[in-house]
Amino acid sequence: MIAALAGTVRHKDANSVILDVSGVGYRVLVPTDVLLEALPSRPLFLWTHLAVRETSLELFGFTEREALEAFELLITISGIGPKTALGILNVASPATLRQAVGSGDTSYLTRVSGIGKKNAEKIVLELKNKLSPKEGEAPHADAKSEGDAMEALISLGYSERDAREALKRVPKEIRGASDRVKEALRVLSRDA
Repeated sequence: MIAALAGTVRHKDANSVILDVSGVGYRVLVPTDVLLEALPSRPLFLWTHLAVRETSLELFGFTEREALEAFELLITISGIGPKTALGILNVASPATLRQAVGSGDTSYLTRVSGIGKKNAEKIVLELKNKLSPKEGEAPHADAKSEGDAMEALISLGYSERDAREALKRVPKEIRGASDRVKEALRVLSRDA
């Protein structure tokens, strides 16, 4: 099994990178935050999971070990495949996912294509004892207010990707949907 790769980014597209490792190019499916970090001709280290199917082998990569662990927990749930798990991690960071599972909030999960309310509740139920907020973890904006902030930014015309990236850059100390939206708008205006 391929547990990690270190190499040079040769190419990236909408959901993957081609990582050159000693002359061999590996296509690795990655979350959006990794795509934003990955720059052509730059080194990149990824923790990986090899998904073996009858007709294909797919590598999924993450820059943080914590994201890989969350991914591997998600794919243990029946009905959640690797691409759906990657979709969940595109919408919610591992910390947000822990908060959502801990509070029983399914709003983040239902934003993922193919995840309805019942599947979201199933994920929360199955991960309740496996993925809960870490002891001593800094307070994090709760998943409900984060979801509300995301919806507000999308309703203002921002893409889901831009909204998510802006909210990731908002300091965790800023709580409440309206305050997080205000700060995200500042971030977005600086980037414009």
